[in-house]
Amino acid sequence: MELKKSQEANIDKNKFSIFFTGLMFALALTLIGWEWAQFEKQDLSGFNYTEDNLEDEMVPISIQQPPPPPPPQQQTQILEIVEDEEDVEEELEMEDLEVDEDTEIEVIEEEVEEVVEDKIFTIVEEQPEFPGGFAELQKYLGKNINYPSLARDAGISGTVYVTFVVGKDGSVSNAKVLRGIGGGCDKEALRVISKMPNWKPGKQRGKPVKVQYNVPVRFTLQ
Repeated sequence: MELKKSQEANIDKNKFSIFFTGLMFALALTLIGWEWAQFEKQDLSGFNYTEDNLEDEMVPISIQQPPPPPPPQQQTQILEIVEDEEDVEEELEMEDLEVDEDTEIEVIEEEVEEVVEDKIFTIVEEQPEFPGGFAELQKYLGKNINYPSLARDAGISGTVYVTFVVGKDGSVSNAKVLRGIGGGCDKEALRVISKMPNWKPGKQRGKPVKVQYNVPVRFTLQ
């Protein structure tokens, strides 16, 4: 009987412990839930979420563009100016030539530049002139020519064309008959032409030069 009471007392004691533990666990859960609700309410109520705040919080992000590449450097060409007076040596490529007895060597004659002063011109910039002009030349020929008796007797008349050289000093030389009429008229024309006084020399490029000149000499019977 005592054993049965002892067992019932232990069972009641265990029930009390279990009940007390469960009660404490329930109180703990209730306390934790209440604290969590208060935390969320206070946290959300104290935070005013607006778009303005979001815009204020946004920090502008600046994207820095890389600097443009430097422009390509222009290459400056250096020109070497060679004066005309300086002698410029040209590099020539020479090939070795085999020469035998049958090889013909072409000899190139160097052209000699003709000296202007010694050349006899037929056309010049300034023609030679008899002292006083062409009218005075006509007077000189009419005064100094003697009509040959042979030509007079034979009735020969006409024009003798004489050519001669007027030198740089105006002297007359190398008189020749281009076309004659005979009867002694040709010789008479040459005689008078060779004795003419010095002419005014012809000029080319402003310098006196030798000039070939032609003069007609007329023989007319009266």
